[in-house]
Amino acid sequence: MRAARMHARGKPFQIDEVEVPTLNSTDVLVKVKACGIVPNLGNVLNHLGEWYPHLFLPPLPAVFGLDAVGVVVERGKQVRGIEIGQRVYVNPARYCGGCEHCRVGETNYCASYTFNGYFGFGPGSLDLFDDYPVGGLAEYMTAPQYSLVTLPDSVSDETAARWGYLGTGYRALKRGQVGPRSTVVINGISGTLGLSTALFALALGAKKIFGVARDRELLARVEAIAPGRIEVHSVADGESVTDWVRRRTDGRGADVVIDALGPGALKEPLLDAFGALGKGGYYVYIGAVLGEVPLNLNNMMCEDQRLAASNWFTTADGQEMAALAQSGMVDLSVFEHEVFSLDEINDALAVLQNRHGGFSNYVVKP
Repeated sequence: MRAARMHARGKPFQIDEVEVPTLNSTDVLVKVKACGIVPNLGNVLNHLGEWYPHLFLPPLPAVFGLDAVGVVVERGKQVRGIEIGQRVYVNPARYCGGCEHCRVGETNYCASYTFNGYFGFGPGSLDLFDDYPVGGLAEYMTAPQYSLVTLPDSVSDETAARWGYLGTGYRALKRGQVGPRSTVVINGISGTLGLSTALFALALGAKKIFGVARDRELLARVEAIAPGRIEVHSVADGESVTDWVRRRTDGRGADVVIDALGPGALKEPLLDAFGALGKGGYYVYIGAVLGEVPLNLNNMMCEDQRLAASNWFTTADGQEMAALAQSGMVDLSVFEHEVFSLDEINDALAVLQNRHGGFSNYVVKP
């Protein structure tokens, strides 16, 4: 089969002929129909040791590709409930299955937690890269049965290739207990992660979403998705996020603040949005602000506020998202898909630098 592989850090991907990976008894073989190209991929490939020294890359040459969508064409003898020909999103989260966290269902806390086709969080990730050496930038890949999200016909391959960022936002909303009574600030709402979060905040019934970013044109497009339920603010306007949100909420502040600022963002915008959090509120971090951030924990205690970070999402979360899409509760039609062939992988990575905010969705179709 053909696969895009990185042979050396900082060098273009090469299209190679490699063996189709073999199945374990609880795996399926997926014919890849689409693979999302996440905006953070370039940072992972070029700055992992500098920005994220605690993370692990797969051994080179490696087949990357985080958000794969395809059709099951073969299954191991112990696979149940998944049929040949079924359309699936492959959640890239891998875990050991045997540690205490895994045994009690806390798979995101596994010391060997790994993103197939991306990077890992511990030395045990190298074993998981060996078990699952192929990401989504190939014609075929293997995946454990536990990773599969079955997709409704209403979700296209291109849209499903966005499931990773959508799922990250969805789990953050769940961590913040967002529901019909919630007012939610999304810091970085016009970006890939922020817009994804906003769409599911609407689906979960949030009564008001306060969107913060810089680009006024993109903010206007975000507001037009749900006029009246989404209000937007440009940080270029001069008024602090704290003052703007508190003015819009009669001084109470927001129930939930979700930080989706992109890689390399400064701590000051994060702290400004944190000041918009009301009493008893949840601050959920899913962004990429680097370095230490000073917080007044005594104020947090007095305000009974809660601070959490959220890392990726589970297959169960992904299946809930598919159900919301099938029922029409979430509208994913806002994305503008830009599709590339496998041979154009390096072109796809290049144009990520010029994307039109979170509305652009970059997809490779092997």
